[in-house]
Amino acid sequence: MDSEERPWGSWHVIDEGDGYKVKRIHVMPGQRLSYQTHEHRSEHWVVIAGTATCVVDGGTVVAEAGHSVDIAQGAAHRITNMHDDELVIIEVQRGAYTGEDDICRLEDDYGRSDATA
Repeated sequence: MDSEERPWGSWHVIDEGDGYKVKRIHVMPGQRLSYQTHEHRSEHWVVIAGTATCVVDGGTVVAEAGHSVDIAQGAAHRITNMHDDELVIIEVQRGAYTGEDDICRLEDDYGRSDATA
């Protein structure tokens, strides 16, 4: 299964099939993912460890271990780890296409402008 290191942490594909992908996402303390949208998929995040500060279409949701956040297809979203412990999230993607190039970055702390950077 796919795995990738990113400036904010890493992700690992746990399972995937027709119309879905499941990832384990690790976000290092003080880091955040890009503020982004997806044209072809929705996402469901379950916090496994740590506390996620999530921005979804401009609103903020704080989710602790055992809580979840739903991201509608096309909604702008970002995960931030504002704490000292590693954040671990299980992400379930659902949609016609779950490829890594279905990312439109609206803001990025690391200067990336496309899905593969």
